[in-house]
Amino acid sequence: EWKNLYQIQRERKRIMRETCSKYKSNNRRIITPYHVSRIFVEDKYRVLYCEVPKAGCSNWKRVLMVLNGLASSTKDIQHNTVHYGNYLKRLDGFDHKGIYHRLNTYTKMLFIREPFEKLVSAFRDKFEHPNNYYHPVFGKAIISRYRVNATKEALKTGSGVKFKEFIQYLLDVHRPVGMDIHWDHVNRLCSPCLIDYDFVGKFESMEEDANFFLHLIGAPQNLTFPKFKDRHSNEERTTTKITQQYFAELSPSQRQRSYDFYYMDYLMFNYSKP
Repeated sequence: EWKNLYQIQRERKRIMRETCSKYKSNNRRIITPYHVSRIFVEDKYRVLYCEVPKAGCSNWKRVLMVLNGLASSTKDIQHNTVHYGNYLKRLDGFDHKGIYHRLNTYTKMLFIREPFEKLVSAFRDKFEHPNNYYHPVFGKAIISRYRVNATKEALKTGSGVKFKEFIQYLLDVHRPVGMDIHWDHVNRLCSPCLIDYDFVGKFESMEEDANFFLHLIGAPQNLTFPKFKDRHSNEERTTTKITQQYFAELSPSQRQRSYDFYYMDYLMFNYSKP
């Protein structure tokens, strides 16, 4: 089984590198703090984890906290502690020497997810539930720009963004509000053409990949990747079927443009075109 998993890793890294050398000319660019700002550092087991939202990141941060001795079990760690507790260091917090030393000697990993599924998961999480950041900041701007005859209430609260409106915002070159890490390209978040990741895991095979990774770094035997769903736990996880239902609301041209938008992620991580 390990042999098979090693083989899968080799193949994923090969595809990633080949895509990079074919499409990206930044192989010789300098790595700046900006490029490593999404990378979390675990010094005890020497792990660098690039956070990709909606691809198991809350649970990965829990695992890093346990590895670091900040908690004894992943079950004990609340969602807010994970994301707002500032217990984990980020790589851009170190000086130039500290950054390069860790990039050269630690095990670098990232976990990704099918781009459309990841997008729908982010939309459901941020726009279909009360949210005192995404509704006023993104919702208001999206509704006022893309909804004809929007009600005063909708313009005031920014709640009730429809998936189609969200996609209009995403594909608009003159977006009314900027990009957000929850729907940005993995390619931009983790700079895989600049940083040579040692391990590429997939959300779709999370349990197997995660436990293989923990085995590789020599993590304690009793530490396994948590299976629980972190937020809105009574709601079904975003599946291929749910994703198709959301994309059915779009025109063929919007679907195609959404695919073009995530084209590099599809290619680099070997996901087939939906």
